[in-house]
Amino acid sequence: MSSTSRHAEVAGGGLAGLTVATALAQRGWNVRLHERGRELREIGAGIFVWENALRVLEGIGAFEEATARAERVESWRLYDERTRLLQDDWMKGDDTRLYTVLRTDLHRALGNAARRAGVEIVTRSLVAGATAAGELLMESGEAHQADLIVGADGVGSAVRNAVGLDLAVRDLQDGCGRHLIPRLPSDPVGHALEYWNGGRRVGIVPVTPEQVYIYTCCPAKDLAGREKPLNRESWAASFPALADVFDRIPSDSRWASFSDVSCHRWIKGRVALVGDAASAMSPNLGQAACLAMTNGFALATVLEGEPDVPTGLLAWEARQRPVTDATQKYSRLYGRVGTRWPRHLTDVRSAVVWAAGRSRRWQQRVNVAAHEGAELVGRQTPAEQRRPVNS
Repeated sequence: MSSTSRHAEVAGGGLAGLTVATALAQRGWNVRLHERGRELREIGAGIFVWENALRVLEGIGAFEEATARAERVESWRLYDERTRLLQDDWMKGDDTRLYTVLRTDLHRALGNAARRAGVEIVTRSLVAGATAAGELLMESGEAHQADLIVGADGVGSAVRNAVGLDLAVRDLQDGCGRHLIPRLPSDPVGHALEYWNGGRRVGIVPVTPEQVYIYTCCPAKDLAGREKPLNRESWAASFPALADVFDRIPSDSRWASFSDVSCHRWIKGRVALVGDAASAMSPNLGQAACLAMTNGFALATVLEGEPDVPTGLLAWEARQRPVTDATQKYSRLYGRVGTRWPRHLTDVRSAVVWAAGRSRRWQQRVNVAAHEGAELVGRQTPAEQRRPVNS
């Protein structure tokens, strides 16, 4: 069956769903995307967009819009409880671009790219499940037949659960608050800063000319750290030099826990899972959304060269999963080191992190998605290489 006559049903209108829907439509697929809400919308604050996801944005023609107000980050600096600089170029390197972007800006750019590509977006569309044979099941009782079903419907994925691919959703016992604050002349320019003190971590990340993205991470057992609204006095006691930052955090802030999703497989028959439905992970490395986009884009490029969808899905999972699994593992490790290291051994932690940062090989292993993941995005078919970016 030629790609011009193939049809895909995509469950989920988030970053993963919009990316895969757009990439498929640009390759001749007829694509319908189902969004539960009344409209396409994204909540949240800032987001790290690494090299692998930047290449995806370029590939689908959404880069300029997504990064129009973004901050190009030249270094990610890490400080310990003694305010000692442990790393000045954390996981980055000279060959890897990093931007910080408002989640709403990124989501809007992907939505516009999807519409330009001809994706049919259906809102208030509630998905109940799917079948491996290629049916998307709706809560209304309808069933939509397709050559490909994509489950991009989040941690609690109805598509994943219906076809029996779920293995475990694990609460990682830590989490963070994400905040946007007004940007002042004293705030960093072109640099992301992260401070550690015991099990608490604070990130200060410029994200637009007017705003700074702040994240406040702590273990779930840190009740004062996860209070809503933010307990400014408690956080300022841990990080006195950042008191003015905490004073700018809005009162409607909230703390959210981190979870990992593990699956037997990402695929079954004509069903594929992308994003949090397949591989939710903590955002410690800034790669959860980036890999969701990368894997969605790769799904479309792999299927372009494979007329048989189930065979193509096998090849896609084999190619993409190792990098994603490794990133999930290292993100989990980062969280354990950052939030659950014994308090009386924090000087040892600083020494370990300092040494790790001086090993370029180790840093590339930890941020394998930005390096090898970017190379996977770059491995395009001959047809893809000939296609103009905005086709």
